[in-house]
Amino acid sequence: MRQLYSFFRSSAAYRVRIALALKGLDFDLVPIDLLSHGGAQHQPDYRRLNPQGLVPTLVDDGVVLSQSMAIMEYLDETYGPAILLPGAPHARARVRGLAEQIACDIHPLNNLRVLRFFAHDMGVDKEARDRWYRHWVTLGFDALEAALRVPDTGRCCHGDEPGLADCCLIPQVFNARGYDMDIAAWPTIERIDRYCNTLAAFQAAHPAAQPDAV
Repeated sequence: MRQLYSFFRSSAAYRVRIALALKGLDFDLVPIDLLSHGGAQHQPDYRRLNPQGLVPTLVDDGVVLSQSMAIMEYLDETYGPAILLPGAPHARARVRGLAEQIACDIHPLNNLRVLRFFAHDMGVDKEARDRWYRHWVTLGFDALEAALRVPDTGRCCHGDEPGLADCCLIPQVFNARGYDMDIAAWPTIERIDRYCNTLAAFQAAHPAAQPDAV
């Protein structure tokens, strides 16, 4: 039995949904509403499962895993064949580097906890929060676009098949569009996003396709 604790708009959970779909792995989705009534992630039952109070959490035959990057690598290592990371060490390092540009450098500055802290604890208005979001995504996407303009990039971030970096990129692009950012400013990113979203795994993982989508 495999369960994924997820919120439809969480980009970290979105990554793992893509990875599960790419691996062809079935799972039961357990919605965790991060917004209503103070957030289900703060409830004691969920905190016992994930002390950080974040999504996603994957429970795989009794094994409890958190953090999207660790979960995706676990899936690739446990359920072959490995497809999320390439075989050659230099290629694996490149893909990890691209993924971490998003998961470690862009996303943490703009996730729900940060934006809610600005609003509720610091009294920052929506216009200023949105400006903060767009600033850091712009810097991150500028660097990522440059890193992708090399021959190793194909239809996807590395070659022609989606992998770990694409699992991270497509949710971040989705979120950026939610802040009215024009992705055409980064043509390689836009092209990869357009292609990946034609694939069944990405369509199945899309926020609008989730049972808790509102």
